[in-house]
Amino acid sequence: MVLVLFSVAAMEACKKPAPPPEPTVDTAAERRAREDSIRMENQRREAAAAEARRRAAQDSIDRARAAEDAMRRESEMLRSTVTTVINFDFDKSELRPDAQSALDAKIPILMANSGVTVRISGHADERGSSEYNLALGQRRAAAAKRYLVQRGVAEGRIETTSFGEERPVCTTSDESCWSQNRRDEFEITAGGPALTRPR
Repeated sequence: MVLVLFSVAAMEACKKPAPPPEPTVDTAAERRAREDSIRMENQRREAAAAEARRRAAQDSIDRARAAEDAMRRESEMLRSTVTTVINFDFDKSELRPDAQSALDAKIPILMANSGVTVRISGHADERGSSEYNLALGQRRAAAAKRYLVQRGVAEGRIETTSFGEERPVCTTSDESCWSQNRRDEFEITAGGPALTRPR
């Protein structure tokens, strides 16, 4: 009996360990599902990359447009300063303090934009003869030119003319109108499409 038990125990000890379970069979359906999943993930990544490129390109376009708009607005502001009208007292061609301030604002812009040329036209109100007012308008234009030239603007960049009383901006015969007609107008004749801000 003991011998039998011993033999059974020995036989049990000599048995080989159980083999590991068989791997799961990789069916065609499972392979297709895995390939579909990989393809969808790749498509998602490509779409995300394409959207990122599109956004980057649009951002670049938007920044360029914003910079262009800012430059255009700045150029218009500078142009407006250069073309600001100055006014005179009755029968005078001397520059008033407000006229000098307006001319002072023009100088750095003209100096920073050496290709710009201007025409100054002198005007007068309706009082006095046409000949007198034509000469008065010329003196007014010359006074503004002299002021700019004395402060560094090249004389050759400024031309002057006079219209006397011929081009009023206001036609009522009272001081509020006359004061507007006694003026110098400034016109940019060359180099004005894109003005540069003074440094």
